[in-house]
Order: sequence, then structure tokens, then C-alpha cells
Amino acid sequence: MKMLMVAVLACLPLTFAQDAVFRVDSRLVEVYATIRDQNGRYLDDLPRDRFLVKDNGEVQPLAVFESNAEKFSCAVLLDTTGSMAAALPVVKNSVIHMIDELRDEDSVAIYSFSTGLNQLVDFTIDKAAAKQAVLRTRAAGATALFDAVSELARDLSPRPGKKAMVVFTDGDDNASVLNVKAAVQRAKKAGVPVYAIAEGDALKSRGLLTELKDLAEMTGAQSYQAHTTKEIAGIFEAITGDLQHTYMLAYQAPPSSDRRWRTIELTITGLKGGKVRSKEGYLPE
Repeated sequence: MKMLMVAVLACLPLTFAQDAVFRVDSRLVEVYATIRDQNGRYLDDLPRDRFLVKDNGEVQPLAVFESNAEKFSCAVLLDTTGSMAAALPVVKNSVIHMIDELRDEDSVAIYSFSTGLNQLVDFTIDKAAAKQAVLRTRAAGATALFDAVSELARDLSPRPGKKAMVVFTDGDDNASVLNVKAAVQRAKKAGVPVYAIAEGDALKSRGLLTELKDLAEMTGAQSYQAHTTKEIAGIFEAITGDLQHTYMLAYQAPPSSDRRWRTIELTITGLKGGKVRSKEGYLPE
């Protein structure tokens, strides 16, 4: 997914410290958000002027606003390692049902991972083709989870419009070239919302669950734990519903003198007792 780009002409003041190097980050920072009222119900069709975004505490004008009604692109990343043999049939059925619930204009891509990332079908609105790709998945190999997440997030980032990744794993990472910290850092930098589902042996690793939760929350998504295979279908349904109630805002990244984490704060004017979920920040390019 390609990060929206705009051409920016910036005039820097001549009087600044010689050791300070300021860069103009020409990218747009995308912020995905779901809004719920005090009863937990999604709030749809909110107008643009009710959204207020602060970057490191300073209000930013919105360059792009896409409501929940706009189409979105969803990349599904499935663990197809050897340990998935028992759970894979349930996962396949759950993903197929998820695809059926997408709107006609929404596109989906199917990826799998074991020791590497494999694209089974590129983004398409042909739901039959996507479901065939899911049915062809087979379980074999080791688990390079974070390599796959990092690579896919990087590839999805430049894609225009709303997008998200849904990753399912039943095991801890035992084959990635990148260490967990580096891979998660890259995924956060890409800024694509990552919905993470852990099941089976993955639930035994406290470190893995912490990393998945952190990655999901930092990108404005959610993480889930399926303690039985019966819970898997409901989790995929919840994610589908979430995607269809998501707003996407974008603003021009302010000039930055370093690459440290920048915080994002999103508020909705007039919202009382509700809940706003969005990513918490980003790393400048």
C-alpha cells in the first residue's frame, strides 16, 4: 500500500544553530481511527470538522479525510507452519467468511508465511479468487513471523487509501533474520494497522503476546487471543466489523530535526463518554 505523497516547498530560516539539521518530511502521516459511543456502538458518518489531530502536541490541518463508508484494502497474513495443521481448516473457513462479509468495492490480498513471506493472491475485488487462494494453503515449515510482518507492512505502506493487515499465528518466531525489536520497529514505521491473532503455542509466549499487543495498539489496531479454535471465527468477524467502521485521516508530517518517536493525539469534538482508538505515534522518515 503506497503512502500518499505530496510535493512540499519549504523555506527554512537562515538563523539556526550550525549543528541543527532540519528535514522536511514530504510524506503524509496516515491515522486510522474507530470511534465508539458510551455504549460501545460504532459512531459512523462523523464529519471531517469534528476530528482534531495533534502531532507532538501541535494541531495539524488535515490533508486527507476518508470516512468509514470509503472502500479499504485488507491483507490477510496466515501462518502456514507445520504446527498449523490442526487449526488451519478452521482458520481457512473463518477467512473465507471474512471475505464474504467484505463489501463489493473492498479489496483483499492473501499472504502466507513459514520461513518466508508468500503472496498467494494480490489485492483483488474478485472474492472467489481470494477464497481459492485461502483454500490452497498448506501447513509446513518453521516460523519467521516478524520477518513476514515487517516485509508485508513495508510493501503495503505506499498503497493509497485505507488499508490494514490481519495476521494469524499459532507459534512463536523461530526463524526470522531480523530480531523482534527491529521487525516490530519497521512495522510501526510503515504505519499500517496490524490486527494480530494468537492461538495455540503462541499463547505460551508472554514475550510474543506483548510484542503483538504493542504492535497492534501502536498502529491503531487490536490484538486477540484465541484460546480455543471455536473462538477464531468470532475474532475474524470482529475484525471485519472494525475495518468497516474505520476512518482514515492524513496530515503533512511536520519538519523534524531527528528521527525520534512523535506522538499523535486524536480527539473528537463533542464526544462525551465515548472511546477513540487510533495509532499513538510514528517514526519520521
